Amino acid sequence: MLDNFKEHINKNLAFLIENKLLIAISGGIDSVVLTHICHQLKLNISLAHCNFNLRGKESDGDEDFVLELAEDLDLEVFVENFDTETYAKDTKQSIQLAARELRYHWFEELSEQLKFDYVLTAHHADDNLETFLINFTRGTGLEGLTGIPEINGIFVRPLLPFSSEAIQNFAKENNINWRDDSSNASKKYLRNKLRHDVIPILKDINPSLLQNFQNTLNNLNETSQIVEESIDVFLAKAIEDMNDSEVKFKISEFKKLKNPKPYLFEVFKEFGFTQWQDILDLLDAETGKQVFSSTYRLIKNRAHLLLSEIHSEESETISISEKDRQVETAFGILFFDEADAVLEKQNSIIYVDKSLLKFPLTIRKWQEGDVFNPLGMTGKKKLSKYFKDEKLSLLDKERVWVMCSGNDIVWVINHRPDNRFKITENTMNILKIELNSRDFVIPA
Repeated sequence: MLDNFKEHINKNLAFLIENKLLIAISGGIDSVVLTHICHQLKLNISLAHCNFNLRGKESDGDEDFVLELAEDLDLEVFVENFDTETYAKDTKQSIQLAARELRYHWFEELSEQLKFDYVLTAHHADDNLETFLINFTRGTGLEGLTGIPEINGIFVRPLLPFSSEAIQNFAKENNINWRDDSSNASKKYLRNKLRHDVIPILKDINPSLLQNFQNTLNNLNETSQIVEESIDVFLAKAIEDMNDSEVKFKISEFKKLKNPKPYLFEVFKEFGFTQWQDILDLLDAETGKQVFSSTYRLIKNRAHLLLSEIHSEESETISISEKDRQVETAFGILFFDEADAVLEKQNSIIYVDKSLLKFPLTIRKWQEGDVFNPLGMTGKKKLSKYFKDEKLSLLDKERVWVMCSGNDIVWVINHRPDNRFKITENTMNILKIELNSRDFVIPA
């Protein structure tokens, strides 16, 4: 196995040879063998061990074992203890997911702080098959069937081509000791059920299972590349506009497709959506219809689908005194200055008769029932009607803030001022209010 591993590194992962590497080591056979092999090949390695404190003395025994191994091999070692159960409870996720999140975050921090180029994990061919079967049984798209990536950012899995049997044989032939994790024998986890009950039967049926499985993965990955290229071409036509707050898709481009559902899946899967029939129905839904994931929402707005991230509602009210010259808000910076005349005419600047204002002014989100007198028009108008006339989308309306003098709206900010505070020939004191468009940020 040592020769095969060396050949694999030289042929496919040669960049590891000259770089500073951190090995994620649990004390189990896979990560211990990876450590020994890398050490024998004289790669520049250090060790990182997570003690999740989930198995009492057994967890502490794993930590002691790793420390002894590091001393025997004269390797630098880092150990971190986690209160995994509390973290899982606080983040409302399973122990397994919590442990995964904790260790990967720590590995990333170590790499950044101590300038490690890559983190090596000991995933192997059997792990890859288990992951494939887990995704298959739970239901997944093509992406879930393409296996564990050998390189994913700073994380590299150099043992992926090797079976658990090959790893075990290497350990026994070289008298390598390791720690057994008692939780690996528990069949309450799906991965362990597959490992102990399902995969042995599949291997008995077909001794070449892992090799055939690798061929299947290669074919699926090649197909996945074709799909990605097709989606990229489609998105170039379908995305009409994209900024920090939303992405606007042309519904017409989806409707040109013979079967738009798989395209909808590929475009929106990474945003956590699962209600694919509801998303398909959006194409013919009324304006304003929405579909939500836990973090994003998709809105039908006339001829478009609008994708935006879900933020907590902003209910802050900002008070502005007569002495304020600059006020920072959630949507940009407002500047207040005296002026001699009206110069610029744009949505981000207004000129008002200061004598008509009642300080302190207030800034708040618009509310249903708000009315104002649009500049240049006679009479009042509901903001909801104004938004409809201006063809503002649901997202656009949610981002609207108003500046008020007492109960009266002075400015629908970045849209239109109120006629009641306009400059006239009798105005003696002109106040210029400007929203700094350079620093403008769409509020949450």
